[in-house]
Amino acid sequence: MSAIAGDPATELPAWWQPLLTRVGALRPETFGSPTPSARRSAVLILLADGPTGPDVVILQRASTLRDHPGQCAFPGGGVEPTDGGPAGTALREAGEEVGIRADTVQVVGTLPELYLNVSDFRVTPVLAWWRSPHPFGDLDPGEVAQVARLPLADLADPANRLRVRHPSGYVGAAFRLDGMLVWGFTGGILSRLLDLGGWSRTWDTTRVEPLPPGF
Repeated sequence: MSAIAGDPATELPAWWQPLLTRVGALRPETFGSPTPSARRSAVLILLADGPTGPDVVILQRASTLRDHPGQCAFPGGGVEPTDGGPAGTALREAGEEVGIRADTVQVVGTLPELYLNVSDFRVTPVLAWWRSPHPFGDLDPGEVAQVARLPLADLADPANRLRVRHPSGYVGAAFRLDGMLVWGFTGGILSRLLDLGGWSRTWDTTRVEPLPPGF
């Protein structure tokens, strides 16, 4: 993960500290080999205090979208010239997709840039605290099928963890929770997040299932 943005904020809940400590020790780097045409984008990893502990905002993309239809993802999208950087992109997209108000969010830092060769995007994950959660806005059915706040403790529950095998042969971390199957880029980031924050529990990594049709 790259540098923490600004003051690490002493107001953050105590559960942030292990994550911040490990995040600050990560070296900035780009994963993968982006093409010259790769478009820059950003996603918002939005953590909040939920009824049972910290949770994260995850949406399911509409099945009609051209890129990654039907997949679960963090709010996010392509960088626009007026965004002012990855954090601006992530906040704008979160507002457009699920109605999250930027004034309720505190940006904390960024993960290293990742390259998605399937869609030719260079993605910067933006780590943030939702200090004043509010109901989600009206969803655009053309972009978002559903959105949820998934508790990190439930994501770390071994019963909800597995790996999926894509027809291409790719095998990666996945989570099945609240009717959502989170895999691919988002599943990998969530798995890493649980490790960095100290939330991970031992789970059966030999549990590998084929990716269901439609994904």
